[in-house]
Formats: sequence, structure tokens, C-alpha cells
Amino acid sequence: MLGNFSYHNPTKLYFGEDSLRFLKDELQHYGQNILLVYGGGSIKKNGLYDEIIAVLNDCGKHVAEVAGVMPNPTVEKLREGVRIAREHHADFILAVGGGSVCDYSKAVSVSIHCDDDPWEKYYIRFEEPSCEIVPVGCILTMAGTGSEMNGGAVITNHEQHLKIGHVFGDDVMPKFSILNPRYTMTLPKYQMVAGIYDIMNHICEQYFSGEDDNTSDYISEGLMRGLIHASRIAVKDPQDYEARSNIMWTATWALNTLVSRGKSTDWMVHMLGQSVGAYTDATHGMTLAAVSLPYYRYIMPYGVKKFARFATEVWGICAEGKTDAQLAEAGLAAMESWMQELGLVMKISELGVTEDMIEGIADGTIILDGGYKVLDRSEVISVLKASM
Repeated sequence: MLGNFSYHNPTKLYFGEDSLRFLKDELQHYGQNILLVYGGGSIKKNGLYDEIIAVLNDCGKHVAEVAGVMPNPTVEKLREGVRIAREHHADFILAVGGGSVCDYSKAVSVSIHCDDDPWEKYYIRFEEPSCEIVPVGCILTMAGTGSEMNGGAVITNHEQHLKIGHVFGDDVMPKFSILNPRYTMTLPKYQMVAGIYDIMNHICEQYFSGEDDNTSDYISEGLMRGLIHASRIAVKDPQDYEARSNIMWTATWALNTLVSRGKSTDWMVHMLGQSVGAYTDATHGMTLAAVSLPYYRYIMPYGVKKFARFATEVWGICAEGKTDAQLAEAGLAAMESWMQELGLVMKISELGVTEDMIEGIADGTIILDGGYKVLDRSEVISVLKASM
């Protein structure tokens, strides 16, 4: 394990088919003015909205709503939410939806009492909140981002062609999250498999990086094996509760900071994918799927022993008679086959990227230094071209 570290996660989780019944108890701890945040309206079609409103009314809460939060929340939508929250004097934000709604709600929470422009403060200068933070609670309807138990908040600025995530500290993490796997079962298959790959890549970003053979890596391998098994069941039968519940639980543990303890982390696949998303507005998990294999094949020689371990410990490939390089390539080939089995998008051109966008996407890609190889701009361009 690397150096010294601390681990603390303040989010309280309620998991299972009866988890919504705990909402009333949790709301007693917060103020009367609730900002209810949700996406495109599916929660009204499936009845969840009515259930939540009934609880809010029973608690005597005053409710204002921010509806229509898009899959890649924009800076304009952020400013709209801040305006509504200020007018309502919001004491608490209740996010109902997938990771984008949860991310967005955290961005609103640090911006309501912020005197600066939140985009400039949090996403350009990467400053931390210096104002009062309005608490957030989440009711999750899609598994993937892990936003229900972390401080991450990704916002897109289409005018600047930037999609940037800021990982805030403990004070911004949701106070509680309600996770009912049944809520995820109405998602289209495309969204389900995109979420599954988002989970897988969250683990990979922390696994293929820096200090190896520590406890965090063994946990990661178990999470990946479990996800692969459950994903195959869910693709064949999306209504399989056990599979969907395992996927949801894995998503939470993939990005609640546990498996990053004691090692450095990479996150370049996310930087590449988010820059693609800034140009295409494509589904986040699909942007990750489209760039990840070219990136991993590029950096594999610099971390070949870990990629060989990935092949044996995650994909069950026999090491006998194979070099580390052969094992490493076999592991990536196994992942590629699994990705195709799920029906993931494998090329950024399928997401709308054209050759004339490559330079701009490269310019918008934040280069991080936690992985086996620190890319320069020309290498970013090479990976993007290989992803076409």
C-alpha cells in the first residue's frame, strides 16, 4: 500500500426493494424547502414521482422542482438550477435519477451560495467551495456512475467544447442515497450496458495505475469478476433482480474512493471520453468504451505485468506457456469480446466524431499523470485516431 492515507465516506446507503420507506426518516433531519431535481420525466411515467411527492407532502415540505436535467448536464442548466434554488431558499436538494442528476445536484449544492461564477471557480480554476453547501440526498434510478456515494460532479460547456468533472470533498457527498434495483429495470438496454461499462472503467482507472499488488487491487479484481458475471445475465434477462442488484452495488463500490486507497490512479480514459462527449454529447459510458481499448493497448507495454495479471485474475486466462506480453494482449482481447457481447459502441466515429474534430478533442483532453505512461498531445491524437 502506498504511503499514508485516510478513508472516510459520510454517505448513508439504503439498499433494496423497500429502501424508499427510509426517505421520510431522513427528511426529518433537513429544512422545509426542498429542491426536487430529476431528468426527462420517466419517474412520472413509472409512478416514482408520485410516491416521492406523497412522502414530501407527508413531511410538510415546501417543494420547488428542477426538471429536464439532461444526460450530460450543461452549464446553462446549472445556472437555471441555482436560480430556482435561490428563489426557493432551498435547504436541501433531493436528486432523483441517474448519475447525471446526482452530479448536477452536487454542482448546484456548491453554487447556490457562491458569489463567483461556478463554472470558472469549480471547473476552470478547480477551487474548492468557500461558501455554505446545501446538502444533497439521492434516489438512484440508474447504475453506473457511483455518484450516489462520491463527491464527483461533471458539467458540460458546449460553447467552450469542454466537459469537466470536479471531485469535491466529504461535505459535498450525498448525505444519504436510496438504491432500489427495481428502479433501474425500465432503462433501455443501451443505457444499461453503457452504465455497466462505466462501472468497469471506473475500476480499471484505479487498477491500471501506479503501485500494484496491494489490497485495493484484489478488491478490484473481485468487483470486476462479479460485474462481468452479472452483466452477462442482465443482458440476456434485464429483469433478473439478482443480476441488476449486483450491478448496482458494484457501481457504488467502484467509485466511492475505497479501491483507490494506497495507490495512484489513472483516469485518462475518462479524460479522453469526456472530451469526446463535449463535442458529441454522446452517452458517457459509450464514449469510455470507444476510447478505452486503443488507450490500454498503447500504455500496455509500460505496465505489462499488471495487464498480464488482469488476464489471469479477471478473465481466467491460463498463463502456462505465455509471456507477459502475450497474456496482456489476451486479456485485452477477452475484454474486447465481452464489450462486443454487451453491444457497446467501439468506435468514436459511431458517436459522431469526424476527423476534423480530433485536434479540438485533443485540446480539450486534460492530461493526467497517474498512469503507467504520461501522454503528450501527439499521443492523445494517436489514441483518438486509433479509436475512429
